[in-house]
Formats: sequence, C-alpha cells, structure tokens
Amino acid sequence: MIAAKVVALRERIFAWVNGEEGLPVPSDRFDAAAFRELYASPAAHGRSKGAGLSDLFWYWLAPGPQVHQEHLENGPRYEQAARTTRQVLAVPKPRIEELARRCAAGVLDELPRKEITEVRLRDLMMPIWAEVYYELVFHEPCPRPARDLIVANADDVVTSLKGSGLRHMRRRNRLTAYLKGRLGDVRAQLPELFSPDEQAWYLQGAFFNTAVVQMSEAMTHLLLAVAQHEKVQDRLVREPGDDDYLDRVINEALRAFPLFGIAHRITTEDIEVGGTTVHSGSVLLFNYAAYQNSGFERPEVFDPDRWEHLSPKDATFIPFGVTANRACPARGVAPVSMRAVAREVLRRFTLASSVSHTRSIPHRGPCLLADRRSEPPLRSALDRMRRRDRREDVTRSLTQLVLGSYMVWDARRKRLCRNYFGGSA
Repeated sequence: MIAAKVVALRERIFAWVNGEEGLPVPSDRFDAAAFRELYASPAAHGRSKGAGLSDLFWYWLAPGPQVHQEHLENGPRYEQAARTTRQVLAVPKPRIEELARRCAAGVLDELPRKEITEVRLRDLMMPIWAEVYYELVFHEPCPRPARDLIVANADDVVTSLKGSGLRHMRRRNRLTAYLKGRLGDVRAQLPELFSPDEQAWYLQGAFFNTAVVQMSEAMTHLLLAVAQHEKVQDRLVREPGDDDYLDRVINEALRAFPLFGIAHRITTEDIEVGGTTVHSGSVLLFNYAAYQNSGFERPEVFDPDRWEHLSPKDATFIPFGVTANRACPARGVAPVSMRAVAREVLRRFTLASSVSHTRSIPHRGPCLLADRRSEPPLRSALDRMRRRDRREDVTRSLTQLVLGSYMVWDARRKRLCRNYFGGSA
C-alpha cells in the first residue's frame, strides 16, 4: 500500500516536472484501432527533432544519443545505421540458436554448485547477452574484460531508466573508448557518414545498450513467469522439444510484460484518424502495455494457451513493433535465441520465485534456482524471499521517487536534445 502511494506520487511529480507534451495512445480519445493506425502512419515517424520530451530519453541513452538508431531521424544517416544493424543480425537461425545456447551454458557454469542458488535474473542474463551480441559484432568469443565493460554499461543504463540509481557517465565512457579502439575489427560495414566517435556510440547504443538490456529484460520476464506458474514449467520440462508451446509461453510473456513502456513519435504532417485530426508536430505517446491489454479476455492472467488458436498478427500484440514504422531489427533472432536460453536454464534448474512481477521489475527478478537432480524443498526460502521483497518494495519506491525526479529535472536542465537540434539548425 505504501509503495503504491509512493509510485503514484512519483508519477505526479514526473508529470509536473516533465510537462504536458504528448497525446497518450490508446486513451479515451484514441482506441486500440486508432493506436495501430497512428503507429503505422508515415506521418508519425518523427523521432527527436522538435520534441522536448526527447531530452529525457537522450539523457538516459547517453553517450551518443544522437546516433542511437531509435532516435535518428529518417534520412541517409538512419539508412546507413539500419543497413549495418541488418548486416550484424543477418544470422541463420541454427547459428543464433547455438550461439545463445553456448553463451548461456558458459555463464550458468559460473554459478556456485549448490542445491539452491538465489539469483537476480536480470543480473544473470546480462552476461549471456553481452557475449551473444559481442560475438555477432566481432565474430569472436567475448573476452571477460569486454563482457564486464558491456554489462557495466547496460546495467547503468537500465538502472537509471528505472530510477533505481543515477547514471554514471565514466562507466559508460569506458565502453565507448574500448569500442572506438575496435572499430577496425567490426565485420559489418559501419555508417560512412558517422565520425569514429559516432560509430562507437552507434555500436554501444544499438548492441551493447538496447540489445543487451532488452533481451535481458525479456528473459527475466519469461523466466520469472515460468518460475511462478508451476503447470507451465512442468509442461516445458516434460516436453522440452515442443517449440510451439514454448513459443506460446514466450508470446504470453511479451504480451503481459512488454519490453517497451511508452514510445514517443512526432508527427510530421496532420493525421486524420477516427474523425480526429492529430496536428503536425504533435508528440504521440504510444503505451504498449495498455494496447496489449486491450482485446484480450482476462488480460491480467498469464495464459499461454490463449495463443493456441490465436495468431499474433490478429491480436493487439506488437512485441517488436510494426513493419510500417521501424520494427525492431532483432525480431527475427530474438524469439529463437530466447528459446535456446530458456531451454538451457530449464535443463539444469527448477525455478521458483515469490516476488511481485511487474513490467518494470525494479527488483531485477529475484529467483531460486534449484538443482533439478536433487529437487530440494523451497518453501522456507520462498517465504523469506516474499517477506524481503515486501520490505524492499517500500525503500525501492522511495529511492525511485527521489532519484527519478532528480534525473527528470537534470535532463530538463541539460537540454541535450534541444541543444543538439538548436545548434545544427
């Protein structure tokens, strides 16, 4: 109850500091159908130019937010960045599956050999995806020092995004310096219109920030849901080769816990939708969670079986965006690699967790990993985990209130986005 009140207060403070800059979609004004229409509109492709709201995203994505692929405006620079990303991710499915499995096995082998190991799933997943994306970029196994740099960078980004800690630019800049020294080792053709600094920032933002963070979050949601739904876990273990069922579990995790909270887009022309005119220069705030909860029976229930007779393309479900508006470039490799990592974890461990499960997972996904060969009792450990999570929820919410409010204010003060476009105008 206290934590919920603190969260509500934090949202009011953010709204006050951040200002009223956007049109929420969906909302009373725009339903789910309008969401899809607006999201796919060619006139809703603007990224950062002209939107003060971008100051906050640029603050969190620094260094080099101006060349982060998600925030590049349409044009030759974006096209070159998108080409490079496609080249890096153009991997046959068997190869990405084996790569993800191998990296997962290596990281899991580092865990202490105990009957029960308590982990924070996001912390466990980050080294796996750091190794996966390093190898995709550099075509060689990831050395431990590089992995440590990548994990430190990704953890700093996502921790500050959630208001659980302040950003640390020295930590991020160490990865930038490393990548700048490795530009000649990248197999893909880097964007020619980018300076060496910008090429390093692009790699850092696309692969060692967004990719590592989002895949770690996706796997945390998936494994935490499995840990808290015994029947789902039992079936996955009993039928390890059933790709269809595992894909339904992955889809349900991505539906219930979308990786993106709110995406903003700036309209470049007037858009007519449902008898309403959205004027040029408007900031549309696309709420993925609200959209993916609409159109489903009992959306609050985690139910993989809902996908048995429902096609994702026919549902209010866009885990990787839509093709008409820069769909996630990793949409082809993400489900395959998630499947491989999930199987490697479940082959070794029984998962159990008693913590709250929300989209933001600020607690990083506490979970018990029990050696599947011994199946030790977990009840007392789960009771302790539950009590600790409730205590931490209050202090964590207060931390997010204070640090999140400060960072919103600091981003407004620095005006990273507006100063960049103002200086280049």
